[in-house]
Amino acid sequence: MTAARGRTGRPPLTEERKAAIRLEIARAAVDLFVAQGVDATTGEQIGQAVGVSARTVWRYFPTKESCVRPLFSTGVDAIATALREWRPGRPLQDAFDHLWATDAALPGPDVGALLRLTRTEPGLRAVWLQTHDEAEPAFARALAERAGLPSDDVRPAVRAAMLNAALRVAVEHHAARSTDPGTDPATVRADLEATLRTALTVAAAGVT
Repeated sequence: MTAARGRTGRPPLTEERKAAIRLEIARAAVDLFVAQGVDATTGEQIGQAVGVSARTVWRYFPTKESCVRPLFSTGVDAIATALREWRPGRPLQDAFDHLWATDAALPGPDVGALLRLTRTEPGLRAVWLQTHDEAEPAFARALAERAGLPSDDVRPAVRAAMLNAALRVAVEHHAARSTDPGTDPATVRADLEATLRTALTVAAAGVT
């Protein structure tokens, strides 16, 4: 009688470890893109910077530009949760107060450098816009749930589009102005928070 064979090889990666690898690849890609440009950067170089093969890079991302997506999508889930928990009768900014305090929805300094590249790199711009496009339905579902409206109601969809655009424009505006690498990080963070608060105020007021 032959004994049953046990499983050999490396154990499967956990979802947490996969997410960590994706983030490591994203940060390495940003560093290379900023240092030498997107065209000059290869998948092999990105992999070497992280300590993995180019094959592993392509297992996680279809293109080198898409490697940065984990940085672009920072805070989407946290924002959707904040919208669901936003109390009736309170200003929109109140929904995000605890996020500013914990940095849960604030992009890091590497995202600022990356966003400046999106002005001249169409591939990166496409990834940035696609990330926001895919986040919008999550915001709409959260707003519909908060208001007790059906998921196919147009009103939360329009409000989500306005909110999404406000967040995107605010982060782009901040990144375009924050070009001095020697600026104190606390000052940069305060400017980003102020810009986001202003954008949310405008979005909450709607078109007048």
